[in-house]
Amino acid sequence: MLQGKRKAATAEDLLRARYSAFARSEIDFILKSHHPETREQVKREEIEEWSKSSEWLGLKVLQKQAGETTDEEGTVTFHARYIGADGKPDGKEPGKIEDHYEHATFKKSEGNWMFFDAQGLRQGPIRRTEPKTGRNDPCPCGSGKKYKKCHAQAEAG
Repeated sequence: MLQGKRKAATAEDLLRARYSAFARSEIDFILKSHHPETREQVKREEIEEWSKSSEWLGLKVLQKQAGETTDEEGTVTFHARYIGADGKPDGKEPGKIEDHYEHATFKKSEGNWMFFDAQGLRQGPIRRTEPKTGRNDPCPCGSGKKYKKCHAQAEAG
């Protein structure tokens, strides 16, 4: 795909190709795969600097909506890991593993999947901040019953 021998069949295919392009510093592919309506928002220097100054560790697709072969648009939420280096545009700490979460929108242009826009997600996976309610603890709803006899049953069914 990076050499233009085949087209992305789905939005996820294009996402994975773009990740590979970042890892290989294939800046031309990243720019060419950007939708014409939003391409002017892209700064080649920033993409090139981020791509070349980072060690890319992996990509995980977390969620996708539409974006299949017959769709005209779709979204993919993903998590990419990388080690940042000095001079990175986002000012991350050099040498530290970074977690990049993003909700990306893809649209077709002239029948080809293109990256349209993205929304960075500041937080990663949802983590519980309060302790988990135990089976024998009082139910948080205030019924006076034990959790296992109250809402735990409702959640299980």
